[in-house]
Amino acid sequence: MTPFSRSGAGRRSLATLVCGALAAGGLAAAGMTALEPGAASASSHREAPLISGQPQYDNTDVYAFVSPDKPNTTTVVANWIPFEEPAGGPNFYTFADDAQYDIHIDNNGDAQGELIYRYTFKTHRKNGNTFLYNTGPVTSLDDPDLNITQTYDIDLLRLHNQKLVSRTKVADDVPVAPSNVGKASMPDYGKLRDQAVYKLAGGSTTFAGQADDPFFLDLRVFDLLYGGNLTEVGRDTLKGYNVNSIALQVPNDMIRESAGQPIVGIWSTTQRKDAHGDWTQVSRLGMPLVNEVVNPQKDKDKFNASAPWNDGQFLKNVTNPELPKLIEAIYKIKAPAEPRNDLVDVFLKGVKGLNQPPNVRPAEELRLNTSIKPTMHPKRLGVLDGDNAGFPNGRRLTDDVIDASLQVVEGELVGSKNDLGDAVDKNDKKFENYFPYVAEPTSGSRGALAKGTTSGTDVRNQLGDALKPAGSSGSGTDTTLIAASAAAGAAGFLLIATGLMWWRRRMHNRAY
Repeated sequence: MTPFSRSGAGRRSLATLVCGALAAGGLAAAGMTALEPGAASASSHREAPLISGQPQYDNTDVYAFVSPDKPNTTTVVANWIPFEEPAGGPNFYTFADDAQYDIHIDNNGDAQGELIYRYTFKTHRKNGNTFLYNTGPVTSLDDPDLNITQTYDIDLLRLHNQKLVSRTKVADDVPVAPSNVGKASMPDYGKLRDQAVYKLAGGSTTFAGQADDPFFLDLRVFDLLYGGNLTEVGRDTLKGYNVNSIALQVPNDMIRESAGQPIVGIWSTTQRKDAHGDWTQVSRLGMPLVNEVVNPQKDKDKFNASAPWNDGQFLKNVTNPELPKLIEAIYKIKAPAEPRNDLVDVFLKGVKGLNQPPNVRPAEELRLNTSIKPTMHPKRLGVLDGDNAGFPNGRRLTDDVIDASLQVVEGELVGSKNDLGDAVDKNDKKFENYFPYVAEPTSGSRGALAKGTTSGTDVRNQLGDALKPAGSSGSGTDTTLIAASAAAGAAGFLLIATGLMWWRRRMHNRAY
């Protein structure tokens, strides 16, 4: 197979678009299904029974792309903890202290990781006598008002034939960007994020912290493919939700085998200790949507515990995918003939002449050709639309993997031309032009303004002197966040109590 290109023809009817969305989820899944457990995994938002109950360990997505502003480097973004509600306090979102968060790199196509960047985290608490995540406005990562903090170490493991050759600590006690509690707690969150970007030796850069979930799609497809009701399509179900993100930017020469063999395979995994104290892999992710849509229920947990070199056991899930059959049953779009060797080529081997390494062993990995320069104007369908710097050559944040995967799964490469999609073409937030590229997390105070208030007006301004503690100056500089909250609560209680007393008197005086 050679790199393919197609014109950006206009989409078909709304019904076709919806079908595309459904198929898109299926396609990515179908493409990934061929992988065995242990290989890179797919967009795993609650994708398997066991991991859905362990969000701190649950990979959601992996992205890998040549850095647009530093083309001599590759950036990997790996996310965990799906569906973080921004206002989900008082215990906000932390990486697990008892986990190993690993980024694997296969630089010779043998379905084995030659490099592992291992992130391990530690949680710190300043004050155990408060329920608060922060006890005042936070202006820096070392602010004493930030009560719950995390730091992390990075170890670089070098392996040969799955055996450890060396281990090097490349980072120690790096601060994590906190959850974005809200405007009152973190008035300049961008400053906190910048402080969490850390330079490593050798030209690498790292970041860990909360971010907007960059995956965009209409997840309501799981309601029986919209139940045949195409009017349901087109809403970004992940809009407003956050994830915990690890971003790593490394020089290309550090991860690829050589300039003559620039293709790398990338996936992420999570390990935690079992009841016997042994490290056990509980989640993995590479290509998007594989374990969600391609693997059947009986294989999902098994896949999360497996490695790419064992992906042959799941090959039938890819060559005989379930999704096209479901689409045919509901939307009468004929499923392509099986076996689906086209899906094996694209999703398990890489596209020949573009991102397929020599002597490749089929496995579910996100394969990236680090010699392909980034484009100034990326196309959301990537290689399908002639943009060889995009998916499935790696995965950029802006790549519409649902539409691209759907179109491939429904036969785009075997003569069934289509423009299927889910009508969600971009993220709800704009991505950054510089590392770590992911958008800032949605704030916990994102809600609509209270009735009768205007932008820039807060409770303390409205209540004025009533919130000042005894003995404070007219400037109110000694008013703390906790005092203000308590005063506001007391004022609200008095108002409610007064209203109840009036209501009781009024009811007592009524004629009936």
